[in-house]
Amino acid sequence: MAISIEQIKQLREETGAGILDCRKALEQANGDFQAALEYLREKGMATAAKRAERETSEGMIELYSHGNGRVGVMVEVNCETDFVARSEAFRTFAHEIALQIAAASPRYVRVEDIPAEVLDKEVEAARAHAEEEGKPAAVVERIIEGRLAKFKDEFTLLRQPYIRNEEITVEKLLLQNIASIGENIVIRRFARWELGEHSDA
Repeated sequence: MAISIEQIKQLREETGAGILDCRKALEQANGDFQAALEYLREKGMATAAKRAERETSEGMIELYSHGNGRVGVMVEVNCETDFVARSEAFRTFAHEIALQIAAASPRYVRVEDIPAEVLDKEVEAARAHAEEEGKPAAVVERIIEGRLAKFKDEFTLLRQPYIRNEEITVEKLLLQNIASIGENIVIRRFARWELGEHSDA
């Protein structure tokens, strides 16, 4: 099947992939645009995973104020080169992450950042609640697992559904950007303040 220049252009606009990659994807998919798109996304995710080991010492600190100054966010997003750090795509991604933090109030970037004592407290609360309800021991363990997973999904930035497209997580958004920008990107750390809130400390 002949692949048209129009199809290649359209796929390139949609994915940011190179012309040869777009042609190959369309040929592989027998001209099926959606299948080619899926192929490139999967390939991009694999490429993104390979880049995860690369050093990231450039980047930016994005500041965002929401609701007439009621919520403030500061997030550090790193990449490999200052060339990418200055690019529109990278800056847009950093801004999207700041919006996500403002809207969804995560507490941690990744699951590994959650202190053990916080997880222990969640386990204790879930166990006490399940036992109060008289659940059998086998069910109690499943309830605890479910509650921990829910806690991680709600309070870990990378596991949260992306606010503009709940079908993907922030981690998947990150991988898509690594694939399209072509460098490793790391969300290093963030702080979120809300007017009138009190510290737990």
